[in-house]
Amino acid sequence: MGGIFGIVSNEDCVMDIFFGTDYHSHLGTKKGGMCILGDGGFNRTIHNIENTPFRSKFEDDITEMRGKAGIGAISDGDPQPLTVLSKQGDYAITTVGRINNKADIVKELIYDGHGQFMSMSGGGINNTELVAALVSQGKNIEEGIKNAQKKIEGSVTIMILTKEGLYAARDKLGRTPLIIGKKCGDSYCAASESFAFINIGYKYKRELGPGEIAFLTSTEERTISPPGDKMRICTFLWTYFGYTTSIYEGKNVEKVRNRNGEILARGDKDLEVDYVSGVPDSGIAHALGYSNASRIPYARPLIKYTPTWPRSFMPQNQKARNLIAKMKLVPVFQIIKDKRFVLIDDSIVRGTQLSETVAYLIENGAREIHVRSACPPIMYGCKYLNFSRSVSDMELITRRCIRELEGMDEDAGKSSDSGNPAGFDSEKQSDIPSEVLLEYADASTERHRKMVNLIEKKLNFDSLRFQTLEDVIESVQVDRCKLCTYCWNGKE
Repeated sequence: MGGIFGIVSNEDCVMDIFFGTDYHSHLGTKKGGMCILGDGGFNRTIHNIENTPFRSKFEDDITEMRGKAGIGAISDGDPQPLTVLSKQGDYAITTVGRINNKADIVKELIYDGHGQFMSMSGGGINNTELVAALVSQGKNIEEGIKNAQKKIEGSVTIMILTKEGLYAARDKLGRTPLIIGKKCGDSYCAASESFAFINIGYKYKRELGPGEIAFLTSTEERTISPPGDKMRICTFLWTYFGYTTSIYEGKNVEKVRNRNGEILARGDKDLEVDYVSGVPDSGIAHALGYSNASRIPYARPLIKYTPTWPRSFMPQNQKARNLIAKMKLVPVFQIIKDKRFVLIDDSIVRGTQLSETVAYLIENGAREIHVRSACPPIMYGCKYLNFSRSVSDMELITRRCIRELEGMDEDAGKSSDSGNPAGFDSEKQSDIPSEVLLEYADASTERHRKMVNLIEKKLNFDSLRFQTLEDVIESVQVDRCKLCTYCWNGKE
């Protein structure tokens, strides 16, 4: 994933860009960047933030930057923002999304005379550079953005900063949000997260519609290309990777998660436990809703230690990530000993970390751990946003269990320490018939129940239950036709 932030102001905005970008740090762990437009042109800086929080890496840069407009990015992908010299003039660009037809676009652009792209380590091409190449094909920036929206398969939300102002363009199906804020004294901002500008003095103005392109100056913001009719915003925003203070489509994440937990509690009327707990941090709001509805006390048997283990410290090595996830959680023995828990997590992807968390509680004296997932089983890797680090569908615990239940090779898809699947042939990702996958995804079927029972057994839970898709949609309270649920039911 990733998050982007931009400001056009009538006064120096460097500190606002610094803090506004930093407030997107929960969306990415690889790269951070800022680009400020000053009297001498663009001043850009990019740092690796894998082992250090954004603020620590950029605190020296901001003392040397000056300007009344700027953009920033937090990214799990390529370095950005980038600066571009094109026939439309100088501009800086930053993006969020995923390009599934990247190779085809590169071939087309080179064939049409684009010439070349800068090759990154490993031979890849920067996604934002590719978007900039598509934008530069237009007769102006607005037409260039439309060109990129039209040609990219996947999703792309774009900000482009020019000397005239800031272009903010939401993905054509609105898979990721883009929100406009206003500050008294003639300043406008655009952000992936609505809460990112609250503490720097901006007030929520509106959210761009799917495919909408807005143009911002220090004195106004206006739509230059209207929103489309179709929306497919990612439902997982409310379940996991959106921050709890954010608002998408008018629905606050914390309240949606509370409501999700309340609905989840309906199915556990006969469950006898001592406490409800949430896996820190994204399971907490769901667990509070569950506790309020069930009247079972909420407790924190594991406390996340944050002073020296920031969210950003998350290496790419899967084994190291699992170790760090455990090191962050410190047990409270007086709460854990001899107690039974309902433990709620936002989702179950591979299952490794959650299994280790449950084992850790048992090792420290818990009697029973009943796990509840705040969303349905994840059946398909995301095609649009890269919200998971899984490199293949076969890394999903659901897919591995389905293969076993269907009599296929149980070892296929197991992850090596590097995070890549060991012994997995990528061509076999589709060897499970689609109609069979859909049956496993359907919570009313016997196949689904067998899959859940096997996951429960493999991960050593006392019981396991997943939230249903219908109940997730009820908790979000957005028209289901506007929601993307592909990772759960495979429907486009």
